[in-house]
Order: sequence, then structure tokens, then C-alpha cells
Amino acid sequence: MREIDHNAALIVIDVQKGFEHPYWGRRGNPAAEENIGALIRAWRAAGRPIVLVRHDSAQPGSPLLPGTPGNEFKDVVAEAMGGAEADLFVSKTVNSAFYGTPDLAGWLRGHGVGQIVIAGIQTNMCNETTARMGGNLGFDVLYPIDAMHTFDAVGPDGEVVTAEELTRATAASLHHGRFATVLRTSDLT
Repeated sequence: MREIDHNAALIVIDVQKGFEHPYWGRRGNPAAEENIGALIRAWRAAGRPIVLVRHDSAQPGSPLLPGTPGNEFKDVVAEAMGGAEADLFVSKTVNSAFYGTPDLAGWLRGHGVGQIVIAGIQTNMCNETTARMGGNLGFDVLYPIDAMHTFDAVGPDGEVVTAEELTRATAASLHHGRFATVLRTSDLT
């Protein structure tokens, strides 16, 4: 098990109902929500801070548009939180949670947090962007690759890159670039 700071913040990114919409296509890692729930429960039990991040899309017709059911958090978040409030709620309209409201980096630093754990949706989009920025900002980033998922994507050549391939590439990129320590949920719970 990885050593975790007593005040390491769990940042749960975009675990929203809109990601169940067929718009996104085939997803990988069907165990993502189970692992996200396990992390939230472990953080609550340890009294560590939990940050919930929601993508409030500004794109008309988006499954994540504010005021629509897709903008709401998935049930696993409320169940794992057990009625407790998050220590911080961040709303964002771009990939990085560090460009949301309120200021995530300022809040983390103000609470003496130096280590963050990222979980949620999507592995190679908002999670990866937040991890890279977190590393650049000097945070010790832990990236439990099995507590997130992504979707197949079409590359510029028209070929489909599977969710599993994207996940593997993200893990290698973050690890090789030393932006984050890539591990598994079981290393943190």
C-alpha cells in the first residue's frame, strides 16, 4: 500500500450521469465506479479532504449541460459520500479542474495539501489534464488508473483508438513524464 499524506485530497472529477449517454460511445473499465466509490469511502473514513468537480458544459445539446439530468453526479458519489458534503465543490467548463471555480490550487495550498489523488471521468481528458497541471504546480499526484474510465476515440487518420489503448497511453505518458505516480485503487485503500 502506498503511503498517503494525512491530508491528501481526493479529487473526484466529472462522475456525472451524462457520461452514460450513448453520445460518448463504447467505454472501458466497467469497474471504475466501484473503485471511485471505494476511494470516497476510504477518504471519508480517514477524515481526508474530498473535492468534487463537475463539468458544466457550455456547449448546446451536451449531455453535461447545467440544469439537465446528465449534469448531476452519478448515484455512486452520493452513496459513497453517505450524506456528507464535499470539502470543496468545483465547477468547470474546460478540461482542467485547476481552471474551475473556486480556485482549486489556492484552496489546496490554503489547507496545506501537497498530495492529491485523481479519480473520475475521463482518463485521458479531464483527469489527465488535471494531473499534468497538478504536477506542474508542484503537487504530488497519485493516479489510480482503475478508478476512472474513458471512451473509444477516432484519431486523425480515421482509425479507432480503444478506451483501453488510451488508458494505457495515458498511464505511460504520466509515468514517463513524471507528472504523476500511476497506481491502482488497492494501493490506496
